[in-house]
Amino acid sequence: MANASDEFRLVSPNINHEGKLPRKYTDEGQGAQRNMSPPLEWYNLPQGTKSLSLVVQDIDAPIVPWVIWVVTNIPPSLKGFPEEFSGKSEELGGDYVHVKEGINDEKVPRWRGPKLPNHGHRFEFKLFALDDELHLGNKVTKDKLLEAVEGHVLGEAVLTAIF
Repeated sequence: MANASDEFRLVSPNINHEGKLPRKYTDEGQGAQRNMSPPLEWYNLPQGTKSLSLVVQDIDAPIVPWVIWVVTNIPPSLKGFPEEFSGKSEELGGDYVHVKEGINDEKVPRWRGPKLPNHGHRFEFKLFALDDELHLGNKVTKDKLLEAVEGHVLGEAVLTAIF
């Protein structure tokens, strides 16, 4: 029997044990501390993982679910993303340059935390470990990604945060 510490998992050092998402990761943050992508870390990739893909959604949005971030072709050599990673893969260099950000529901290819009509919304971060790299062209969307991962998922790790 596998023990929990061997489990494929996704965490964020900035999302506390109650699962609260800090304001700076939404459109309600102040100045430069606004709409930043949170730091993420993943552990225990399933054997045979060739790439990772991530979908972040507000699963309590009036238009359910609202896509906040789509990321694909994450090399398995990466162990996470630093805070404010979105839009900076070229700048960070190394294996980060292979990462591709897709189009969210605001029609932009980057992290975009919504301005919420009320609080208490759950943000679901779902990371897919895949047995192949995806070739989705320039306009990667959640739907294209979910269709492409079918039959290639070795594991899924989910992190839920509340704002």
